[in-house]
Amino acid sequence: MWNIIDIPDQAGRIAIVTGANSGLGIATVEALAGAGAHVVLAVRNTKRGQAAAATVRGSVEVRRLDLADLASVREFAAGWHDDLALLINNAGVMNIPQASTKDGFELQFGTNHLGHFALTNLLLPHITDRVVTVSSGAHRMPGNPRIHFDDLNLTGEYAPMKAYSQSKLANLLFTLELQRRLTEAGSPVRALAAHPGWAATNLQGHDANVLRRTLFRLGNSFMAQDNKAGALPTLYAAVQDLPGASYVGPDGFAEMRGAPTLVGRSTAASDSVSARRLWTVSEKLTGITFPEPAVPART
Repeated sequence: MWNIIDIPDQAGRIAIVTGANSGLGIATVEALAGAGAHVVLAVRNTKRGQAAAATVRGSVEVRRLDLADLASVREFAAGWHDDLALLINNAGVMNIPQASTKDGFELQFGTNHLGHFALTNLLLPHITDRVVTVSSGAHRMPGNPRIHFDDLNLTGEYAPMKAYSQSKLANLLFTLELQRRLTEAGSPVRALAAHPGWAATNLQGHDANVLRRTLFRLGNSFMAQDNKAGALPTLYAAVQDLPGASYVGPDGFAEMRGAPTLVGRSTAASDSVSARRLWTVSEKLTGITFPEPAVPART
């Protein structure tokens, strides 16, 4: 079973991990820093970020980033001036009550997709290796196999799980279109996606439905992997020599747990037309575009 001991030497490489103060994020930070990388914990609450960073052995720092606020995303990116080997788009919210970002977007779509879309494009001139975006098996949720372009905020029919599923589908379409653009531009940078299976984190504790929240709590206790195992697909995508647009998840039953491996995705998540449409809409909503010229090859 592939594990963190199989991560190649990361000395001299810099990584950014969003949502890094707990759950999958801190496990990802620990593994990369332990392999020699300098890791930036990009977090909304810097006090919690500093507390988390203090537990990590290796070279780390904390910077503030609120993905639900495009001004914060722009400020973070404007302060970045170094080469960046890895951008790990890990942060997310799940199945929460209806709410909006500071820019007026539905909170799950705005945080999980638009915030990372903006961050990636703003940082892309600095990225030298790859972007890994954390999606979810929930992108396959029955009855919600598409992006609701006619109502992205789901104002007409909001449901927490529907909104989460849409945001995770958007993560995969974003990865698909980002890789297409990178390839077309002749960039060596790769875009990949991963999902953790069922990992016990605090993400499920914010579910809008009390019954689901209770079931998730029980599942976390008896069925789920811990956060270190849940982070393995992300780490595998971050350091293994994989093709662009690859999707990594656990190899066990229903991809809920197990060793990291390449996995499939839904038909909707492979739709290149929807991927291009989503990109165009995301550019209009954020005011941020794919940087031209593309990232030059670095030696």
